[in-house]
Amino acid sequence: MTTQTIDLPEMILTKIKDLPLEQQQEILDFTEFIAHKYTKNSGEKNKSNGKRVAGLFKDKGWISDDFNDPLPPEILGDII
Repeated sequence: MTTQTIDLPEMILTKIKDLPLEQQQEILDFTEFIAHKYTKNSGEKNKSNGKRVAGLFKDKGWISDDFNDPLPPEILGDII
């Protein structure tokens, strides 16, 4: 371990800039998750008062067009 002062945020940014865009997005998602988790658990009153906020995760996920289609027999196996 060194005795020099380490600028941790700068080191993190340098590492992140070297990553592909998809991995940078994962890091952003994770930091938002952590920030939300600790804001929620720290006793601070968040803006939504614990209620769901419409649109908070807009465009963060998707549902396949065939989501409601019946499952094929090879997936169902002995269930049917």
